[in-house]
Parts: sequence; structure tokens; C-alpha cells
Amino acid sequence: MSFHKIIFTGPVGAGKSTAIKAISDTAVIHTEQQTTDETKEIKSQTTVAMDYGSIIIANNEKIHLYGTPGQKRFSFMWDILSKGGTGLILIIDASEESAIDDMNYYLENFKSLINETAVVVGITKTDLDQKFSLDDFNQEMANQARVFPIFEVDARSPTDIKALVEALLLLLAPALAVA
Repeated sequence: MSFHKIIFTGPVGAGKSTAIKAISDTAVIHTEQQTTDETKEIKSQTTVAMDYGSIIIANNEKIHLYGTPGQKRFSFMWDILSKGGTGLILIIDASEESAIDDMNYYLENFKSLINETAVVVGITKTDLDQKFSLDDFNQEMANQARVFPIFEVDARSPTDIKALVEALLLLLAPALAVA
């Protein structure tokens, strides 16, 4: 059995923890703590180290799912969790005014992992007062001459999140992506 490690990253409240919980075949290990800063305006608890879950895919392959903390003050965990990463799933909240900037920020901060592997972007909260459309995100990538798959997803939907994982695996190793 091969070792596959997918990193979920993105800003606070985008849906990383929710996405991992939606698809994990095992009980998710999380390091959520009570928020003590401006984050409490967004949510009452936040990931301070990581989330961890796993899924089994075709050929009995196990995929390890690691979620990074979204707060920039915990960014030291990003490098730690990215070591040995097979690929990156970036989750962005379309209802945030900073969504395009957030996407660019995380793509820049995870550039070395992306250059070694691949990235898929999931846009969440499109059912809310979304500030940007899927076309806006795709146009931003085109303006930068970047090509990444970008999907609208509901972080609570196992089907949507599995589609992100499947897309990433298709980029990395098509043989793995057969569910």
C-alpha cells in the first residue's frame, strides 16, 4: 500500500475541517480550541494545529487527509503538515470580500508543494451572499497564466468533497482516481 497525504488549506471558516469530516472513513482527529481573537466574530472554535482523517479508495489505497489551521499566526504548521504531501486542496469562502486575495495568498504560501505535486481549488459558501463567481476565480487564474481546476463545493457534502479529491488524484496519478 502506498502512502498518500492530501493537505487541505485555506482561510479561517472556509470549510477545511468540515470537508475532512464529510469524507473521512475514520473518526477525525482535530485540534479545535475556543477562539480568543478576532476569529470569534466568524466562529467559536478554530483549528490550532491540524485536522486528520483518512479515506480508502480503489485498490484499497489509503489517503491521509490533513487540514491546516487557517489563522496566519499558526502558519508554522503549514510547512510541518506539508512535508511529504501528495497534493493540495485549497478551500476558499466565496462570501468573503477577500476571497480572490485569499486564494492568491494560499497559492503563494504553498507554492513549493504545488510545484512538486498539484492543487485543486474548492469554492465554498456560494449559496450565501457570494462576492465572487466561479468565473471570477477562473479569470484571476487566467490573468496569472495559471491553470488549476476550480469547483464550487459544499464543504458538508461528501459527494462534493470526494469530487475534489478525485480531481486531485486524476492530476497526480490517474490510476488512483478510480473509485
